[in-house]
Amino acid sequence: MLSRIMGFIRDMLLARLFGADAATDVFFIAFKIPNFLRRLFAEGAFSQAFVPVLAEYKEQHGKEALKQFVDRAGGSLALVLIALTIVGVIAAPVIIMVFAPGFLWEQSGQYDLAVALLRLTFPYLFFISSVAFAGGILNTFGKFVVPAFTPVFLNLCLIGAAIWLAPLMNEPVMALAWGVFAAGIVQLLFQFPALMRLGLLPRLRFGFKDSGVKKIMSLMVPALFGASVTQINLLLDTVIASFLATGSISWLYYSDRLVEFPLGVFGVALATVILPRLSKNYATGDDQSFSSALDWGLRWVVIIGVPASIGLGLLAEPMLSTLFQYENFTHHDVVMAGRSLIAYALGLLGFVLIKVLVPGFTSRQDMKTPVKFGVYAMGFNMVLNICLVFPLAHAGLALATSISAFLNAGLLLGALLKQKIFIPKKGWGIFMVRVFIANVAMGGVLYYFVYGANWSEWQMDQRIFELIRWIAVGFSVYFGALLVFGLRLRHLKGAA
Repeated sequence: MLSRIMGFIRDMLLARLFGADAATDVFFIAFKIPNFLRRLFAEGAFSQAFVPVLAEYKEQHGKEALKQFVDRAGGSLALVLIALTIVGVIAAPVIIMVFAPGFLWEQSGQYDLAVALLRLTFPYLFFISSVAFAGGILNTFGKFVVPAFTPVFLNLCLIGAAIWLAPLMNEPVMALAWGVFAAGIVQLLFQFPALMRLGLLPRLRFGFKDSGVKKIMSLMVPALFGASVTQINLLLDTVIASFLATGSISWLYYSDRLVEFPLGVFGVALATVILPRLSKNYATGDDQSFSSALDWGLRWVVIIGVPASIGLGLLAEPMLSTLFQYENFTHHDVVMAGRSLIAYALGLLGFVLIKVLVPGFTSRQDMKTPVKFGVYAMGFNMVLNICLVFPLAHAGLALATSISAFLNAGLLLGALLKQKIFIPKKGWGIFMVRVFIANVAMGGVLYYFVYGANWSEWQMDQRIFELIRWIAVGFSVYFGALLVFGLRLRHLKGAA
């Protein structure tokens, strides 16, 4: 929660100082590429493969074998990351051509600036992937605070760079790239004390022949797509958006940031907690507890994900205006970003479901099934992109991503049910009825407030006050309705 709040402060500052123009489009591309590779390679494929194997070592092997495995896995990962980073820095011109080909046709120097920024931000891949490795170790041992707090340092470094470094540079947006570089170093160093207390600070050893490392590598190859399809779809949106009107990439970025708030606070946190639990249940052969953990996770997804989706959709423009409409970020930018935010909000439940459902396979060391479904969803997303981008522009890209997320989640859930890996507990019917009624009540109240007010004409202090009031009222109505209609915490564990 603290990390996401700091992220909002960071984005409010960036919107105020830099707006939504060609320079910000370039920075968001240069930052998104290593960040995408981090999510694809480290948080996605590596974490989904590493944590189950680490849990297996933790449950079935001694401390010495566990330490050797961590050393060899860390050394092997570091070597691969160094090689990728070197290639990325050298090949930056080609990478920009691939991920933002529209910049080649711009006359404002976007392409050259993007190459320069990417060469500064690409090393972030090495640092933050190493942070993900450390986080996997800490999460497996039930130490969640340090990995969860770590992203705060990225926000602090970017805020510092925007305020103090940007005014000193000929191209102010270059300061943000230096902020990303510095943040990677700080975030990695922050992990060391916690790893030392566990006695698992890696002494890097190359171990590609180690049985545990081989197992990770064999699991990683299919997991590259299965765990990170949503990120691939978001990146494909950016590729196409580079051909659209100037500002499109920034509009998608700011709307995605608001969707990332509930997804990051709740979805990622839930996935982070549930993966080690599922991996432990699988390693010990406890199928009933495995299914119960999935049931628990899915109930939380429904009870939080549905109202979050409705709230984001109904409050899209008021939230964007209150958070980002300063100086260089205009009302036009709010309207355009609002369109893509509504489209992304429609898919929020699907995004969160994927976060919980994919570990249902990867914790069992089954990477092929998520890959298969991920490829289906990605192909479907590309078809929808082509169909929707012409009538809806950048909002069509966001809507395509949302629809494909539901396809992916539906396929994953269907497979878990068909294979009887997940057997729903009793009480789902009445649970869904209660959640539906509560969401109708909340949605009706928010619709009355938002569409009965001239919020766009209000002063900023009034907008802030009213937005907080609307969110508080919506929150109270929703959870109040759940209580009135009989939902209790025990129902999240499957009671009738």
